[in-house]
Amino acid sequence: MVLPGRRRERSPAAHQADWLLWQIADSAFPAGGFAHSSGLEAAWQQGEVRGGVELAGFSLESLRQCGAGSVPFVLAAHRDPGRLSELDRQCDCFLANHVANRASRLQGRAWWSSARRIFGQAPLAGLGQAEPSLLPCYHLAPVFGAVLRSLGTESETASRLFVFLHLRNLIASAVRLGIVGPLEAQAVQHRLGPALEEVVTRCRRLAAEEVAQTAPLIDLWQGTQDRLYSRLFQS
Repeated sequence: MVLPGRRRERSPAAHQADWLLWQIADSAFPAGGFAHSSGLEAAWQQGEVRGGVELAGFSLESLRQCGAGSVPFVLAAHRDPGRLSELDRQCDCFLANHVANRASRLQGRAWWSSARRIFGQAPLAGLGQAEPSLLPCYHLAPVFGAVLRSLGTESETASRLFVFLHLRNLIASAVRLGIVGPLEAQAVQHRLGPALEEVVTRCRRLAAEEVAQTAPLIDLWQGTQDRLYSRLFQS
């Protein structure tokens, strides 16, 4: 029991876990996410997202899609890294949109490469995947879950971090596209805080076999990325 007025001392391991999460969540962490807008650029060019109100609506639906279509893969790979190759193939079948599929592969490879170079070989050795070529596709969601497991991060924390990074990248894309300014973008992100919690809570019990597409319009917009006359992002 902790007496009133006394602070509970945290273990050194708990503090180290905090430092690790802050490092991964930092925009300077080279995970490749800022090269992708998750369909926002295409929606903006087609006049569907014109300012902060539309950005908030787009981001909310994109978060829900992230929860239903990606978080189950993150958690499944975190629970059982030995299934990483299987989950990678399953994710490839689910991502029928060629732009989304390509983006997931590129970001997954970037994640694995960055983790190996930053954290060393030892944490990833338990995954049973010595080289990226041993994975069929290297999709982001299962790779993220397996890597976070290898670094000693809890499953709930891994899923929260994945959803947060998805929103952070969307907000950063909106600023770079000029949809909103930095301050308004941060206000939008702040207002979506409850949505982050809703997504994680609703999707944390979904199995990888229960993934679903919840935002077909965003999927269609993202699929047109390659046909844009000019583009800033890869997806």
